[in-house]
Amino acid sequence: MGTHVVATAGHVDHGKSTLVRALTGMEPDRFAEERRRGMTIDLGFAWTDLPSGDTVAFVDVPGHERFVTTMLAGVGPVPAVVLVVAADEGWMPQSAEHLDALEALGVRHALLVVTRSDLLDPELALAEAQERLAASALGTRPAVCVSAATGQGLDELRVALDLLVAGLPEPDDAADVRLWIDRAFTIRGAGTVVTGTLASGTLVAGDELVLDGGRTVSVRGLQSLGEPVEQARGVARVAVNLRGVPLEAVTRGDALLTAGAWLPTAELDVRLHGIRGAAPDPAALPRELTLHIGSAAVTARVRPLGGKDRDGGVARLRLRRPLPLRIGDRAVLRDPGRRQVAAGVTVLDPAPPALRRRGAAARRADELAAFDGVPDAATELARRGQVRQAELVAWGVGAGDVERLDAVTAGGWLVDPARAPALVADLRAAVAAHDAADPLDPGLPLEAARRALGLPTARLVEALLRRVDGPGLVLRDGRVAADQVAALPERVRTALDALRADLERAPFGAPEAARLAELGLGPRELATLVRAGHLLRVADGVVLLPGADDRAVDLLRGLGPDFTLSSARQALGTSRRVAVPLLELLAGAGRTARTPSGGHRVV
Repeated sequence: MGTHVVATAGHVDHGKSTLVRALTGMEPDRFAEERRRGMTIDLGFAWTDLPSGDTVAFVDVPGHERFVTTMLAGVGPVPAVVLVVAADEGWMPQSAEHLDALEALGVRHALLVVTRSDLLDPELALAEAQERLAASALGTRPAVCVSAATGQGLDELRVALDLLVAGLPEPDDAADVRLWIDRAFTIRGAGTVVTGTLASGTLVAGDELVLDGGRTVSVRGLQSLGEPVEQARGVARVAVNLRGVPLEAVTRGDALLTAGAWLPTAELDVRLHGIRGAAPDPAALPRELTLHIGSAAVTARVRPLGGKDRDGGVARLRLRRPLPLRIGDRAVLRDPGRRQVAAGVTVLDPAPPALRRRGAAARRADELAAFDGVPDAATELARRGQVRQAELVAWGVGAGDVERLDAVTAGGWLVDPARAPALVADLRAAVAAHDAADPLDPGLPLEAARRALGLPTARLVEALLRRVDGPGLVLRDGRVAADQVAALPERVRTALDALRADLERAPFGAPEAARLAELGLGPRELATLVRAGHLLRVADGVVLLPGADDRAVDLLRGLGPDFTLSSARQALGTSRRVAVPLLELLAGAGRTARTPSGGHRVV
């Protein structure tokens, strides 16, 4: 059996808390003042079992216009809503604003409940409410008429709730945790406790999490629906006991996050969504609004980027404090001065480029027109050219999708493969310019090559050279140099490939003169290939692949403290013609030495 979370919404004094109380037998109003005044002023929580055996938890929100911020904090992380309208009062101002907020948030799972049906025939209120819903993005919704006082319709409501939660999307248990905190308090002997609606992911006692301000915290214990649990899976109401965190360090609107999985941002590009069928004009929005997402409410400076489409256009938001946001997040922009919802937003880019030049905003608006608010690895890489793997994941791209990307990869960075040929061409030009300016010092140092291409790590230069076929460049001794082989006739390049194949089969089987002649590799060709770093010269007419000397030392070290020429020859699988000059080469480099008995040893 599953557990689900549903929020209430609706005008003040339309019976939301009374309805929750009748369904659950629990008191959602936590404060004596709320019970004395008969008006909810903060979030309340209660739960009950449904006919199917599933459990539904209610987040009961205040309906007064002064507490819309609190209402949004309760509704924000919740996937479904019960919209309450009283039969004796009908549609009211906060009914409209709450519906605007639900539309702006992209809520599509809702149930209409007409309460106080014992006081007045509910049909008029029901018809008006359905008309209002039909004119919104929520469209026609199932409806139930009830009376909490008499119990009329409560059984039908329980069945309707079962149908509502059965249609909710299945949460991802493996998703990164982002628990928006809606309440924080202390318990004697336990310390700080925070509560929230876990939309997806899994919380486990003992987890190390991060508060979105950057502080690492430990989960001392968990509760869900009033009972201790070892783990909680979304969607669920949870209480999290934090170890060693003072109460003043957390507040409503903070978030508990999977460590290393989120990048809080204070600047983002968004698409604006209208309400009541009207697209907002970005240029007409106030320059300062409040962004509501999850339980957070943060002041945002709004910069229209130009243009207006059927949804309402795009804008850049600059937040007063950073928030952990991802591509595709839905949020509400509200005008607190006018006490009304201004627009809904979808996050398109949580790490947008700077707008420095004249006309940059309009060009950015044109770019954003193609953004669909769905995180995609290949699309994001193509847009940005280069990006960290961890950043893509933090913006909402699946880790598996990032790993499967066809990209130039090194040091945790990704480069769009479409950029690779142009980058190598730029590198070739930079090497040529360097060699022309300083012919006695050929080859561009690797760090200088990185700077020339504007890459974040020199390892990407190496990855580029491996990625692009025939770049005319080689990496040798920490420098990017012109590949002299690329300028040679095709027959020489073909001969080199054949020689490499021979030496890969027998690493120390240097080809005889007859084989070299067969391949067409004379002294001049061999000298060029050695200078270019494609071959290692051991002696006149004796060549191996680069790195053969290192490989030989590793093999000889396994022969014991001392070894003879004969044992070395056997270990290397070669002849005296190769073994003798190879040992002389190693001795000249100080890597081996002669022993008093006439043998050899690795230094």
